[in-house]
Amino acid sequence: MSFENLNLIEPILRALQTEGYTTPTPIQEQAIPIILNRNDLLGCAQTGTGKTAAFSIPVLQILHGSKNIDKGPRKVKALILTPTRELAIQIGESLMAYGRHTGLRHAVIFGGVSQKSQTDALRNGIDILVATPGRLLDLMNQKFVNLHHIEFFVLDEADRMLDMGFIHDVKKVIASLPARRQTLFFSATMPPEISKLANTILTNPVKVEVTPVSSTVDTIEQSVYFVDKKDKKSLLIDILQDKSILSALVFTRTKHGADKVAKDLVRAGIQSEAIHGNKSQNARQRALSNFKSRETRVLVATDIAARGIDVEELSHVFNFELPNVPETYVHRIGRTGRAGLSGVAISFCDIDEKEFLRDIHKLIAKQIPVVEDHPFPLAPGALKELNDGKKKKPAGGGGYGHTNSNSFKRKPTSNSNNRWGKPRPQRDK
Repeated sequence: MSFENLNLIEPILRALQTEGYTTPTPIQEQAIPIILNRNDLLGCAQTGTGKTAAFSIPVLQILHGSKNIDKGPRKVKALILTPTRELAIQIGESLMAYGRHTGLRHAVIFGGVSQKSQTDALRNGIDILVATPGRLLDLMNQKFVNLHHIEFFVLDEADRMLDMGFIHDVKKVIASLPARRQTLFFSATMPPEISKLANTILTNPVKVEVTPVSSTVDTIEQSVYFVDKKDKKSLLIDILQDKSILSALVFTRTKHGADKVAKDLVRAGIQSEAIHGNKSQNARQRALSNFKSRETRVLVATDIAARGIDVEELSHVFNFELPNVPETYVHRIGRTGRAGLSGVAISFCDIDEKEFLRDIHKLIAKQIPVVEDHPFPLAPGALKELNDGKKKKPAGGGGYGHTNSNSFKRKPTSNSNNRWGKPRPQRDK
């Protein structure tokens, strides 16, 4: 299957060729024809599956086909609502890339920055609006945004909207949309409140489900290190001495933790920056740009800030702290191993995080290999506590599951040249 087989118009095919895209991902292959047939869509897809292109490309194509029919000033015909500034910017970049030959205009609006450049773009007329909920409602109240002509509504990362407390803002936006529209609804998970919302705004939707959240990409080499909390910093620095780790995304649970880890790495001579919600928009964009260009080797992030990070050929993801929600683990490690490329996901687990690890094992239905041979192992008593917890777990229930001490040791793989899991050779896009 190639993009040519999806009945795409020449301007978009030409843009995709410029971007080096030849083969659609599974969600693109399934979703694009559904959207072009003007059906509502319920997409269950985790990050890294290519869903931005899955909705951007057909929306651009349909709007391009109708742009010469409308007379007068441009009206906003498509609204893409997304939870974070980084993700909004990423979607805007995708629209720019795929729609460069269509003559369509788009704008991206989000909070945390001056609204002037955003309102100027709205005044000049646009076809597609990408927005975060808070700034959108603000500009609607100021009469800068009119949603009366919306033909397409895309709700992206709906579950993250719920996590971030935006669900009521989303409902306010939906109440302002025309009843007759095409709605595209994307969520990595479907908790009850999200399912209820989907049922209320979709009309006879076609469901597309790709890589359920319980699945981890096969090309990602996963491992976990049992380590005391106070030794995590030293272990991370020790691992990052391996120069074959070209780029690494490190996850912490808190903003303060992200700043502290980044400062510790810098003191150790490792180029690092932190990205989280307390950083200014300019600082966040600068840090992300430096990371993408490889000027910064390590980016330390919280989960919310990282949702919009899309970096090609990211080799390593570190869970400096395990998430307390197991689905978040899948989202985190999905930042590497994208588009068929290989990657490495390394997690640190201290004694207080053993239940988090057990929940992750249960969700992904397999054990993450444990690396015992490292400079900062747990004290024997703590390790015994972990193993005692494992024994209490029913058979097949996602405990640690090691039958002998040798199973703790990292097995060298045929495609690995060092103990930290150098990625396999990456195929061409």
